[in-house]
Amino acid sequence: MELSELIKECRDERLTAQKWLFDRFAVSFFLLCRRYLKTDEAAEDCMMGGFLRIFKSLSGFEYKNDGATVAWMKRIMVNECLQVLRKKEPFFLVAEEAANEVAITTSVLDQLSAEELFKLITKLPIGYRTVFNLYAVEGFKHQEIAQELGITEGTSKSQYNRARILLQQMLEAQNNHYHVHRKSK
Repeated sequence: MELSELIKECRDERLTAQKWLFDRFAVSFFLLCRRYLKTDEAAEDCMMGGFLRIFKSLSGFEYKNDGATVAWMKRIMVNECLQVLRKKEPFFLVAEEAANEVAITTSVLDQLSAEELFKLITKLPIGYRTVFNLYAVEGFKHQEIAQELGITEGTSKSQYNRARILLQQMLEAQNNHYHVHRKSK
């Protein structure tokens, strides 16, 4: 079924269409939520809340094309994650100073699978992880992040750069693990 027709039927509150929409996007939206939240259970709860919000918001939604529709739904999911984070976990944000740029060696990245990189990102402190996901994964600008999180643009940049530094340190440790592991074999 075409997404435009599916959206129309969901707007008419047809349960079969809602299930089809859910089944079509559940995995990708779960993974989106999981990037922000620490546990599978929290991500699943958040995803379900996001789908409820999508279904409730359809009456005011105007379908333009598939890409815009998916982007609209993703934005709802990201906002749902941010709401959950605001309620449950305090953001530990660092001061604005020292937003240094860090170069990450591609050779280290080449050795990691997407799953390993995902695991490293989920180990970041909540403030770092949230800003990193919003900027690097979702494509938000620092000004948008600042507005969404109620922080300054400089704090957003600082959180992002500190997340990069910490990821680089974890990547280097992972790279050393690969070298040590290979030598011992």
